[in-house]
Amino acid sequence: MNYQGEASDRGKAMSGSQEFETLLVEHDRGVTVLTLNRPERRNAFDSVMTNELARAMRVLDDDDAVRVIVVTGAGKAFSVGADISDGIVPGRGARREGPSDPVLLRPWELRTPVIAAINGAAVGMGLTYPLMWDIRIASEDAKMGFVFTRRGLVPEGNASWLLSRLVGASVAIELLLTGRIFSGAEAERLGLVSKAVPANRVLDNAVELAVDIAANTSPAATAVTKRLFYRSLEQPDRIEARREELEYFRWASGQPDAKEGVQAFLEKRIPEWTCISRDHLPEGFRREE
Repeated sequence: MNYQGEASDRGKAMSGSQEFETLLVEHDRGVTVLTLNRPERRNAFDSVMTNELARAMRVLDDDDAVRVIVVTGAGKAFSVGADISDGIVPGRGARREGPSDPVLLRPWELRTPVIAAINGAAVGMGLTYPLMWDIRIASEDAKMGFVFTRRGLVPEGNASWLLSRLVGASVAIELLLTGRIFSGAEAERLGLVSKAVPANRVLDNAVELAVDIAANTSPAATAVTKRLFYRSLEQPDRIEARREELEYFRWASGQPDAKEGVQAFLEKRIPEWTCISRDHLPEGFRREE
């Protein structure tokens, strides 16, 4: 399936019984591609798209057939941030769902890996969303920036906490204070994105990576690894982090997927995972509702 190319005209896209006004949905080989579909506004976030993205993420995270989510933008931009022409300011206008909302507030609680395919401009909210996701691949010439101070605002989307953990304190404070624009190529050098590629290869690269994860990694092991990683960012005690890691290593070792993973490796074949549903996860790793 070739995901490359521009999305269709704005309209309604279906994912099972889910209907969206501002998102397009494609699914193949365990990978779901969500396309932010407001190209006439350069995919700026209004309240509708913000709420629909939250709903789509929850629905997809609950679907055992969805192994990886890829998010990209229709047209030449990923997202230019909040739709200020609509009076939307980050933190306002979006429907509040309470502290357990997994997209608006804690996207790292999703068991499903999320990859941002940043195909073009990504500023403000259009960059803090990908910052909270797991992997970022960007266009080399994408214009990116945490432009809040240049709009009389302060960072949102957990950027002031997370950015320094990705690129280091010195780089993070410079990007946040200046609000300057930088390229996707520079973002790769800074460690903000995993890879910067030509614009016409961004989505294909993201999908190739997603398909590899979907085919070759255990759903349960991937979900627990993801949660352990984000927990470790908040864990000041190295010994406690090691204890928790060992606890879940022992848990994983006793699961059917561990036996299957080793057997598939020895037989040089793609694994047939059985620990797929949310019920296979340890109690502490199930998403809070």
